[in-house]
Amino acid sequence: MRLTAEFWVHAYLARLRLADIAAFVVAHGDDTAGAVLVKLNTLDGQAVAYQRSFDLMSGARTWMVLAEGQEADVDAALTRQRSFDPDAWVIEVEDRQGRHLLEEPGLSD
Repeated sequence: MRLTAEFWVHAYLARLRLADIAAFVVAHGDDTAGAVLVKLNTLDGQAVAYQRSFDLMSGARTWMVLAEGQEADVDAALTRQRSFDPDAWVIEVEDRQGRHLLEEPGLSD
């Protein structure tokens, strides 16, 4: 059984808070089944947006880069993605060290 999007987002935000990493919800998607997009803002004009994807060979869920580069370009990519999927969540993580914790157990699955 999969977790709801809202439950995963709250757990992710709590994990970030415990690591003293600032994050907030930019766009509130569908509580049950909305996709989650994560924007990592390194506070130097650069950003990376991640989206969850499936490895068709293994069936594993992984995080892949949706867009990276200038923050304005990444924001534009997220806006385009939300125009296709208005139920998607957007979480913005702000960390100069580039930490997002998406590779940690429980967040990567």
